[in-house]
Amino acid sequence: MTRSVALSHLSLELGHLYMDDFEGGEKNLREQFRRVRPWAETASRMTEAAVTRSRPRISTCFLIDDYFTRFSTPRDVVTMLVEAARAEGLTIDYVARESGCARAGDVDVARLVQDHLVDEPAEGANGRPATKITGWLSNGERSPSAPTSAMAAPRQWQPARQSAVQNHSIFVDVELWSDRPDGDRLWSCPFLAAVWQLQRLGLVRRLGEPIAEPEPATPGELPAEWDRMPPVVRLNPQAAPFRAYRSFTAMDARFLPIELAVRTILGAVAIDPVAAAQVRDRARAEGLDLPEETVGRIGYALL
Repeated sequence: MTRSVALSHLSLELGHLYMDDFEGGEKNLREQFRRVRPWAETASRMTEAAVTRSRPRISTCFLIDDYFTRFSTPRDVVTMLVEAARAEGLTIDYVARESGCARAGDVDVARLVQDHLVDEPAEGANGRPATKITGWLSNGERSPSAPTSAMAAPRQWQPARQSAVQNHSIFVDVELWSDRPDGDRLWSCPFLAAVWQLQRLGLVRRLGEPIAEPEPATPGELPAEWDRMPPVVRLNPQAAPFRAYRSFTAMDARFLPIELAVRTILGAVAIDPVAAAQVRDRARAEGLDLPEETVGRIGYALL
């Protein structure tokens, strides 16, 4: 049995930041939130206008990168984030750590999503190994490589080709992970961001159960070690549900290449059909018509 989850109308992410951004201190964070606020308000107004059968439910969230770089402590970082957002008129309802998109408790979330990747064989495929073997995912067929044999006849150059092309190709080839010498796997930033989007949209299940349910806490109650912090923390007791029918993220334009990769990945993930039907049916009951494709439910503002 697949358990349903509580859903807001919109999951509003108030930015993406790296360690360098946090090192700039509260002043730098306040500038980030000052730029985000007009877009957050616009996304909220659009959602409120679209929801006619119930009171609009909008939750805000923020994802902290503790996967590629560990810095400071959850207590200090989240306290600084909350205070900077509040100073600019914004409230952070939920805060999550990126490591929770790789593993949440005893659940290997990233491998769970990896197992739902579906390869799309390109027309005239030339034997490229499957994504689950190579760790690379593309949206079409890459340009053929040159012959390796000295006796082979020269091969005429051919361009890479997008599968669902409209007039001209935009070919994308994304590295999903790399394997370390110790056998551990290092997931790529786009892949973890794709897991994050799936979590926000309420589409991740393990044996029918949702993963990384938000745990209530105040910034001062958070631990001093990142590994002890829950994957998702609910900071606002009155917050609307963490997961939502649609997601919206305000981010710096430097993240555009990553989000292009995220959308490529999400286009190859086979969603649990029962979970997908639950979300779709509940949206219709509220008078909302959701796009069939996951990427159609994701919006952005590039700052």
